[in-house]
Amino acid sequence: MADGAQADVTLPPRPLDAIDQDILNILQADGRASIRSVAERVHVSRANAYARINRLVEDGVIRGFSARVDHERAGHGTSAYITLKIVQNTWRTVREQLRRLPGASHIALVGGDFDVLLLVHTPDNRALRELVLTRIQSIPEVLSTRTLLVFEEEDVEPEA
Repeated sequence: MADGAQADVTLPPRPLDAIDQDILNILQADGRASIRSVAERVHVSRANAYARINRLVEDGVIRGFSARVDHERAGHGTSAYITLKIVQNTWRTVREQLRRLPGASHIALVGGDFDVLLLVHTPDNRALRELVLTRIQSIPEVLSTRTLLVFEEEDVEPEA
């Protein structure tokens, strides 16, 4: 499955044993880890490690492999969480429009005081303002937004 693709929600959750969990932790810490390295670290043969990783991908447990980006060093020094209140039953329509926004990194339908939580990375505050005031607030199904500027962020890395 390609990075960013949606998992098939009709598949039942896949039970994972301790070796599967260890493989996931290793690949989350280093998606470029070789099959040989993974096999050695979880104490299985290379063929077993290869089969397990393929099964995790086919079952939708692993959705893809990607690079962890330092957004500031990549020219996107401004990050923000944007909360949105949307018209009831328009989640799918809004999600499709948010996916196309430049700098959109994570989109979640949530419960609580707002409906959608969107993480964006932009070059600067001017680009963030343009994104919120021009692009997001012009989506007809968006009733209101609130922007939470991120001062500092860190990805939590699994222990390998």
